[in-house]
This record gives sequence, structure tokens and C-alpha cells, in this order.
Amino acid sequence: MPAWLVWWLVLNLATVLVYGYDKAIAGGKRRRVPERWLLALALLGGSPGALFAMGLFRHKTAKPSFRRAMMLIVTAQVVVMLVLFTRNP
Repeated sequence: MPAWLVWWLVLNLATVLVYGYDKAIAGGKRRRVPERWLLALALLGGSPGALFAMGLFRHKTAKPSFRRAMMLIVTAQVVVMLVLFTRNP
């Protein structure tokens, strides 16, 4: 398995775990994971894990500003991927 794929899978697993942790401690006395860190994980390549975790844990789905930021990240990543994979060599 290529190293980049292992890195990407680990990043997405970590993203799911961080979103799950943040949801689990929500409403308690522990300090929450800042939204900028949740979005940074998505921006670094963990957007599939972030979207999966948002649906699985119903986390951050009711906050329009967070959803908009996630959709901007995903849209930008899709555009970059399309540009990279449709270029003529």
C-alpha cells in the first residue's frame, strides 16, 4: 500500500475519532475541540472522515456556519482534484 494512502486513511480515522470525542464531551465540563481544529483536519485531507463523522454522530450538523465552511472545503478539494486529474500531460 502506498505511503500516501496509509497517511490519508490514518488522517481520516483520526478525524472521525476527534469528531466523536468532541461530540461525546459536548455539554460536559471538559474543554471542547475548537471548530478551527475540526475544520483544519478536514482541510488537510480528512474531509471524508469529517463528513462521515458529522452524519454518524450528528455533530455540527445544526450549525450553518460550520456546515458552510465544510462545504467550501469539500468544494475546493473537489475542484483541485478535478484540475489535477483532468490536466493534459
